[in-house]
Amino acid sequence: MPRPITATVHIASMQHNLERARACAPGSKAWAVVKANAYGHGLERALRGFAAADGLALIEFDNAVRLREMGWTKPVLLLEGWFDAADLATMARHDLNGAAHCMEQIALLEDFCARTPPARPLNVHLKMNTGMNRLGFKPEQFGAAFARLRAIPHVGEITLMTHFANADEANHPCVSLHQQLRRFAEGTAGLPGPRSMANSAGVFQMPGMGDALVSDWIRPGIMLYGGTPGGRTAAEYGLRPAMTLASTLIGVQDIQAGDFVGYGSRFEAEGAMRIGVVACGYADGYPRHAPTGTPILVDGVRTRTVGRVSMDMLAVDLTPVPAAGVGSRVVLWGEGLPIDDVATAAGTIGYELMCAVAPRVPVLED
Repeated sequence: MPRPITATVHIASMQHNLERARACAPGSKAWAVVKANAYGHGLERALRGFAAADGLALIEFDNAVRLREMGWTKPVLLLEGWFDAADLATMARHDLNGAAHCMEQIALLEDFCARTPPARPLNVHLKMNTGMNRLGFKPEQFGAAFARLRAIPHVGEITLMTHFANADEANHPCVSLHQQLRRFAEGTAGLPGPRSMANSAGVFQMPGMGDALVSDWIRPGIMLYGGTPGGRTAAEYGLRPAMTLASTLIGVQDIQAGDFVGYGSRFEAEGAMRIGVVACGYADGYPRHAPTGTPILVDGVRTRTVGRVSMDMLAVDLTPVPAAGVGSRVVLWGEGLPIDDVATAAGTIGYELMCAVAPRVPVLED
Protein backbone atom coordinates (compact mmCIF):
# COMPACT_ATOMS: atom_id res chain seq x y z
CA MET A 1 0.00 0.00 0.00
CA PRO A 2 1.43 3.41 -0.88
CA ARG A 3 2.01 6.07 1.76
CA PRO A 4 -1.32 7.87 2.21
CA ILE A 5 -0.33 11.44 1.28
CA THR A 6 -1.68 12.74 -2.05
CA ALA A 7 -2.08 16.01 -3.88
CA THR A 8 -5.33 16.15 -5.84
CA VAL A 9 -5.62 18.72 -8.62
CA HIS A 10 -9.13 19.92 -9.38
CA ILE A 11 -9.37 20.58 -13.12
CA ALA A 12 -12.88 22.04 -12.85
CA SER A 13 -11.64 24.55 -10.29
CA MET A 14 -8.87 25.69 -12.64
CA GLN A 15 -11.46 26.19 -15.37
CA HIS A 16 -13.70 28.11 -12.97
CA ASN A 17 -10.88 30.38 -11.82
CA LEU A 18 -9.96 31.23 -15.41
CA GLU A 19 -13.56 32.22 -16.02
CA ARG A 20 -13.43 34.47 -12.94
CA ALA A 21 -10.44 36.23 -14.50
CA ARG A 22 -12.26 36.65 -17.78
CA ALA A 23 -15.33 38.02 -16.01
CA CYS A 24 -13.20 40.82 -14.53
CA ALA A 25 -11.75 41.71 -17.94
CA PRO A 26 -14.40 40.83 -20.53
CA GLY A 27 -12.69 42.73 -23.33
CA SER A 28 -9.22 41.27 -22.81
CA LYS A 29 -7.46 38.13 -23.94
CA ALA A 30 -5.91 36.02 -21.19
CA TRP A 31 -2.44 34.60 -20.80
CA ALA A 32 -2.71 31.79 -18.23
CA VAL A 33 0.59 31.81 -16.33
CA VAL A 34 1.97 28.27 -16.01
CA LYS A 35 5.55 28.85 -14.84
CA ALA A 36 7.07 26.61 -12.14
CA ASN A 37 5.26 23.55 -13.54
CA ALA A 38 1.96 25.43 -13.40
CA TYR A 39 2.61 26.51 -9.81
CA GLY A 40 3.17 22.88 -8.88
CA HIS A 41 -0.05 21.62 -10.50
CA GLY A 42 1.58 20.10 -13.59
CA LEU A 43 1.77 21.30 -17.19
CA GLU A 44 -0.34 18.42 -18.49
CA ARG A 45 -3.16 19.30 -16.11
CA ALA A 46 -2.77 23.00 -16.90
CA LEU A 47 -3.39 22.24 -20.58
CA ARG A 48 -6.79 20.83 -19.63
CA GLY A 49 -7.57 23.35 -16.92
CA PHE A 50 -6.67 26.34 -19.09
CA ALA A 51 -7.67 25.05 -22.50
CA ALA A 52 -9.88 28.13 -22.93
CA ALA A 53 -7.00 30.56 -22.36
CA ASP A 54 -5.79 32.61 -25.31
CA GLY A 55 -2.16 31.81 -24.51
CA LEU A 56 0.10 30.26 -21.91
CA ALA A 57 2.95 32.19 -20.26
CA LEU A 58 6.00 30.82 -18.44
CA ILE A 59 9.74 31.34 -18.14
CA GLU A 60 11.24 27.90 -18.84
CA PHE A 61 12.28 27.17 -22.41
CA ASP A 62 12.16 23.40 -22.01
CA ASN A 63 8.59 23.57 -20.72
CA ALA A 64 7.59 25.95 -23.51
CA VAL A 65 8.77 23.32 -25.99
CA ARG A 66 6.89 20.65 -24.01
CA LEU A 67 3.69 22.64 -24.40
CA ARG A 68 4.13 22.53 -28.16
CA GLU A 69 4.94 18.83 -28.06
CA MET A 70 1.79 18.20 -26.02
CA GLY A 71 -0.29 19.85 -28.71
CA TRP A 72 -0.76 23.45 -27.56
CA THR A 73 -1.08 25.48 -30.77
CA LYS A 74 -2.09 28.88 -29.35
CA PRO A 75 0.50 31.49 -28.33
CA VAL A 76 3.21 30.79 -25.76
CA LEU A 77 4.97 33.67 -24.02
CA LEU A 78 8.37 33.51 -22.31
CA LEU A 79 8.03 36.09 -19.55
CA GLU A 80 11.76 36.64 -19.02
CA GLY A 81 12.53 36.49 -22.71
CA TRP A 82 15.67 35.00 -24.17
CA PHE A 83 19.09 34.59 -22.59
CA ASP A 84 21.27 33.68 -25.59
CA ALA A 85 21.17 33.04 -29.32
CA ALA A 86 20.21 29.39 -28.84
CA ASP A 87 17.04 30.56 -27.09
CA LEU A 88 16.16 32.72 -30.07
CA ALA A 89 16.60 29.72 -32.35
CA THR A 90 14.21 27.77 -30.12
CA MET A 91 11.71 30.62 -30.23
CA ALA A 92 11.85 30.71 -34.02
CA ARG A 93 11.56 26.93 -34.35
CA HIS A 94 8.56 26.59 -32.03
CA ASP A 95 6.81 29.92 -32.66
CA LEU A 96 7.29 31.29 -29.14
CA ASN A 97 6.81 34.90 -28.04
CA GLY A 98 9.44 36.46 -25.80
CA ALA A 99 9.70 39.47 -23.51
CA ALA A 100 12.46 42.03 -24.07
CA HIS A 101 13.47 43.97 -20.98
CA CYS A 102 17.02 45.23 -21.70
CA MET A 103 19.15 46.48 -24.59
CA GLU A 104 21.40 43.43 -24.35
CA GLN A 105 18.46 41.24 -25.40
CA ILE A 106 17.64 43.52 -28.30
CA ALA A 107 21.28 43.39 -29.44
CA LEU A 108 21.16 39.57 -29.33
CA LEU A 109 17.99 39.65 -31.41
CA GLU A 110 19.52 42.03 -33.98
CA ASP A 111 22.54 39.79 -34.38
CA PHE A 112 20.47 36.60 -34.56
CA CYS A 113 18.12 37.96 -37.22
CA ALA A 114 21.05 39.26 -39.27
CA ARG A 115 22.87 35.91 -39.17
CA THR A 116 19.94 33.47 -39.18
CA PRO A 117 16.79 35.16 -40.44
CA PRO A 118 13.82 33.29 -38.93
CA ALA A 119 11.27 31.76 -41.29
CA ARG A 120 8.45 33.67 -39.59
CA PRO A 121 8.37 36.92 -37.63
CA LEU A 122 9.20 36.81 -33.93
CA ASN A 123 6.60 38.48 -31.73
CA VAL A 124 8.06 40.45 -28.83
CA HIS A 125 6.62 41.84 -25.61
CA LEU A 126 8.51 44.99 -24.72
CA LYS A 127 8.56 45.41 -20.95
CA MET A 128 8.50 48.73 -19.11
CA ASN A 129 9.74 49.23 -15.56
CA THR A 130 7.04 51.45 -14.07
CA GLY A 131 8.19 51.14 -10.45
CA MET A 132 8.69 47.45 -9.71
CA ASN A 133 12.43 47.97 -10.40
CA ARG A 134 12.95 44.38 -11.38
CA LEU A 135 12.98 44.02 -15.17
CA GLY A 136 12.16 46.46 -17.93
CA PHE A 137 13.02 49.78 -19.55
CA LYS A 138 12.35 53.01 -17.71
CA PRO A 139 9.49 55.04 -19.26
CA GLU A 140 11.91 57.59 -20.72
CA GLN A 141 13.92 54.78 -22.40
CA PHE A 142 10.93 52.89 -23.71
CA GLY A 143 10.43 54.78 -26.98
CA ALA A 144 14.04 54.23 -28.04
CA ALA A 145 13.83 50.54 -27.21
CA PHE A 146 10.61 50.27 -29.23
CA ALA A 147 12.19 52.02 -32.22
CA ARG A 148 15.21 49.73 -32.14
CA LEU A 149 12.98 46.65 -32.05
CA ARG A 150 10.75 47.96 -34.81
CA ALA A 151 13.80 48.45 -37.02
CA ILE A 152 14.52 44.71 -36.99
CA PRO A 153 12.88 43.33 -40.16
CA HIS A 154 12.06 39.96 -38.65
CA VAL A 155 10.24 41.27 -35.57
CA GLY A 156 6.50 40.88 -35.87
CA GLU A 157 3.97 42.28 -33.39
CA ILE A 158 5.32 44.28 -30.45
CA THR A 159 3.15 44.13 -27.34
CA LEU A 160 3.70 46.82 -24.71
CA MET A 161 3.76 45.39 -21.20
CA THR A 162 4.45 46.21 -17.57
CA HIS A 163 4.11 44.47 -14.20
CA PHE A 164 2.47 45.84 -11.06
CA ALA A 165 4.26 45.85 -7.72
CA ASN A 166 1.26 46.44 -5.45
CA ALA A 167 -1.93 46.01 -7.44
CA ASP A 168 -3.67 44.44 -4.44
CA GLU A 169 -3.34 47.86 -2.75
CA ALA A 170 -4.11 50.45 -5.41
CA ASN A 171 -3.05 53.38 -3.22
CA HIS A 172 0.12 51.80 -1.81
CA PRO A 173 2.23 54.58 -0.26
CA CYS A 174 5.46 53.49 -1.94
CA VAL A 175 4.50 52.46 -5.46
CA SER A 176 0.80 52.82 -6.17
CA LEU A 177 -1.13 51.25 -9.02
CA HIS A 178 -2.15 54.73 -10.14
CA GLN A 179 1.51 55.83 -10.34
CA GLN A 180 2.43 52.82 -12.42
CA LEU A 181 -0.50 53.29 -14.77
CA ARG A 182 0.44 56.94 -15.28
CA ARG A 183 4.08 56.07 -16.02
CA PHE A 184 2.99 53.36 -18.45
CA ALA A 185 0.66 55.75 -20.25
CA GLU A 186 3.40 58.38 -20.52
CA GLY A 187 6.03 55.91 -21.69
CA THR A 188 3.80 54.33 -24.35
CA ALA A 189 2.21 57.55 -25.63
CA GLY A 190 2.02 57.45 -29.41
CA LEU A 191 3.32 53.89 -29.70
CA PRO A 192 1.21 51.33 -31.56
CA GLY A 193 0.58 47.79 -30.41
CA PRO A 194 -1.46 45.81 -27.90
CA ARG A 195 -1.09 46.45 -24.17
CA SER A 196 -0.51 43.80 -21.47
CA MET A 197 -0.63 44.88 -17.85
CA ALA A 198 -2.71 43.09 -15.22
CA ASN A 199 -1.44 40.26 -13.05
CA SER A 200 -3.93 38.50 -10.72
CA ALA A 201 -4.12 41.42 -8.31
CA GLY A 202 -4.54 43.83 -11.19
CA VAL A 203 -7.28 41.69 -12.71
CA PHE A 204 -9.36 42.06 -9.55
CA GLN A 205 -8.88 45.83 -9.62
CA MET A 206 -10.20 46.12 -13.16
CA PRO A 207 -13.96 46.28 -12.48
CA GLY A 208 -13.53 49.34 -10.24
CA MET A 209 -10.91 51.21 -12.30
CA GLY A 210 -12.94 52.13 -15.36
CA ASP A 211 -10.83 52.50 -18.52
CA ALA A 212 -7.58 53.07 -16.62
CA LEU A 213 -6.71 49.37 -16.43
CA VAL A 214 -8.23 48.19 -19.69
CA SER A 215 -5.68 46.29 -21.75
CA ASP A 216 -5.60 43.87 -24.65
CA TRP A 217 -4.09 41.09 -22.52
CA ILE A 218 -4.27 40.09 -18.86
CA ARG A 219 -1.79 37.74 -17.20
CA PRO A 220 -3.52 35.92 -14.31
CA GLY A 221 -1.33 33.61 -12.26
CA ILE A 222 -1.99 32.74 -8.62
CA MET A 223 -5.74 33.33 -8.92
CA LEU A 224 -5.98 30.51 -11.47
CA TYR A 225 -4.89 28.08 -8.80
CA GLY A 226 -7.25 29.35 -6.11
CA GLY A 227 -4.77 31.45 -4.17
CA THR A 228 -5.36 35.04 -3.21
CA PRO A 229 -3.22 37.75 -4.79
CA GLY A 230 -3.79 39.85 -1.67
CA GLY A 231 -6.45 42.24 -0.49
CA ARG A 232 -9.20 39.72 0.25
CA THR A 233 -9.61 35.99 0.75
CA ALA A 234 -9.80 33.61 -2.19
CA ALA A 235 -13.42 32.82 -1.33
CA GLU A 236 -14.30 36.52 -1.33
CA TYR A 237 -12.80 36.74 -4.81
CA GLY A 238 -14.93 33.78 -5.88
CA LEU A 239 -11.97 31.45 -6.37
CA ARG A 240 -11.88 27.71 -5.78
CA PRO A 241 -8.83 25.74 -4.58
CA ALA A 242 -7.12 23.94 -7.45
CA MET A 243 -5.12 21.60 -5.21
CA THR A 244 -5.93 19.62 -2.07
CA LEU A 245 -2.99 18.18 -0.16
CA ALA A 246 -4.33 15.38 2.02
CA SER A 247 -3.07 12.50 4.14
CA THR A 248 -4.22 10.44 7.11
CA LEU A 249 -3.40 9.92 10.76
CA ILE A 250 -0.92 7.08 11.10
CA GLY A 251 -0.56 7.22 14.89
CA VAL A 252 -2.14 8.60 18.06
CA GLN A 253 -0.49 9.42 21.39
CA ASP A 254 -2.19 10.13 24.73
CA ILE A 255 -0.06 12.58 26.67
CA GLN A 256 -0.24 14.31 30.01
CA ALA A 257 0.46 17.80 31.34
CA GLY A 258 4.19 18.49 31.08
CA ASP A 259 4.78 16.05 28.21
CA PHE A 260 6.53 17.37 25.12
CA VAL A 261 5.97 16.72 21.41
CA GLY A 262 8.46 16.53 18.56
CA TYR A 263 12.06 17.46 17.88
CA GLY A 264 13.38 20.17 20.12
CA SER A 265 10.47 19.62 22.54
CA ARG A 266 8.91 22.85 21.31
CA PHE A 267 5.37 22.00 22.44
CA GLU A 268 4.49 21.27 26.08
CA ALA A 269 1.03 19.95 26.97
CA GLU A 270 -0.85 21.99 29.53
CA GLY A 271 -3.09 19.06 30.37
CA ALA A 272 -4.08 15.59 29.20
CA MET A 273 -4.64 15.51 25.45
CA ARG A 274 -4.54 13.28 22.37
CA ILE A 275 -2.00 13.94 19.67
CA GLY A 276 -2.39 12.68 16.11
CA VAL A 277 0.56 11.93 13.85
CA VAL A 278 0.11 12.78 10.15
CA ALA A 279 2.01 11.24 7.26
CA CYS A 280 3.29 14.56 5.91
CA GLY A 281 6.48 16.47 6.57
CA TYR A 282 8.86 18.96 5.05
CA ALA A 283 10.17 16.37 2.58
CA ASP A 284 6.65 16.38 1.14
CA GLY A 285 6.70 20.16 0.80
CA TYR A 286 4.95 21.15 4.01
CA PRO A 287 6.80 24.15 5.52
CA ARG A 288 9.18 23.13 8.30
CA HIS A 289 8.86 26.60 9.81
CA ALA A 290 5.09 26.27 10.29
CA PRO A 291 4.57 26.96 14.02
CA THR A 292 2.28 25.37 16.55
CA GLY A 293 -1.21 26.60 15.77
CA THR A 294 -1.04 26.29 11.98
CA PRO A 295 -4.56 25.30 10.87
CA ILE A 296 -5.26 21.79 9.64
CA LEU A 297 -8.39 19.67 9.11
CA VAL A 298 -8.93 16.26 10.69
CA ASP A 299 -12.12 14.47 9.62
CA GLY A 300 -13.35 17.82 8.36
CA VAL A 301 -12.81 19.58 11.70
CA ARG A 302 -10.40 22.50 11.91
CA THR A 303 -7.68 22.03 14.50
CA ARG A 304 -3.99 22.94 14.83
CA THR A 305 -0.53 21.55 14.37
CA VAL A 306 1.64 21.14 17.47
CA GLY A 307 5.41 21.02 17.77
CA ARG A 308 8.03 21.06 15.05
CA VAL A 309 7.36 19.66 11.59
CA SER A 310 9.75 16.79 10.86
CA MET A 311 10.87 15.29 7.56
CA ASP A 312 8.04 12.80 7.15
CA MET A 313 5.51 13.58 9.88
CA LEU A 314 3.80 16.33 11.81
CA ALA A 315 1.62 16.31 14.91
CA VAL A 316 -1.88 17.70 15.39
CA ASP A 317 -4.09 18.45 18.37
CA LEU A 318 -7.06 16.03 18.43
CA THR A 319 -8.90 17.84 21.22
CA PRO A 320 -11.59 19.21 18.83
CA VAL A 321 -11.91 15.79 17.14
CA PRO A 322 -12.28 13.25 19.95
CA ALA A 323 -13.45 10.44 17.64
CA ALA A 324 -10.42 10.72 15.32
CA GLY A 325 -7.99 7.85 15.14
CA VAL A 326 -5.58 6.03 12.87
CA GLY A 327 -6.89 6.32 9.32
CA SER A 328 -8.73 9.61 9.86
CA ARG A 329 -8.51 11.90 6.84
CA VAL A 330 -6.33 15.00 7.15
CA VAL A 331 -6.39 18.01 4.82
CA LEU A 332 -3.19 20.05 4.90
CA TRP A 333 -4.67 22.64 2.52
CA GLY A 334 -7.24 22.81 -0.24
CA GLU A 335 -10.92 21.92 -0.08
CA GLY A 336 -12.23 23.12 3.27
CA LEU A 337 -8.96 24.81 4.26
CA PRO A 338 -7.66 27.74 2.18
CA ILE A 339 -3.99 27.43 1.33
CA ASP A 340 -3.55 31.09 2.24
CA ASP A 341 -4.65 30.39 5.84
CA VAL A 342 -1.83 27.85 6.15
CA ALA A 343 0.64 30.13 4.42
CA THR A 344 -0.20 33.09 6.64
CA ALA A 345 0.25 31.01 9.79
CA ALA A 346 3.61 29.79 8.46
CA GLY A 347 4.80 33.28 7.56
CA THR A 348 4.86 32.67 3.81
CA ILE A 349 2.53 32.87 0.80
CA GLY A 350 0.36 30.33 -0.96
CA TYR A 351 2.54 30.52 -4.09
CA GLU A 352 5.45 28.98 -2.21
CA LEU A 353 3.42 26.14 -0.76
CA MET A 354 1.98 25.19 -4.16
CA CYS A 355 5.36 25.21 -5.83
CA ALA A 356 7.06 23.30 -3.02
CA VAL A 357 5.00 20.09 -3.15
CA ALA A 358 7.67 17.40 -3.49
CA PRO A 359 7.99 14.94 -6.37
CA ARG A 360 7.48 12.03 -3.97
CA VAL A 361 3.87 13.10 -3.35
CA PRO A 362 1.53 11.26 -5.77
CA VAL A 363 -0.61 13.65 -7.81
CA LEU A 364 -4.21 12.72 -8.58
CA GLU A 365 -6.88 14.69 -10.36
CA ASP A 366 -10.61 14.97 -10.31
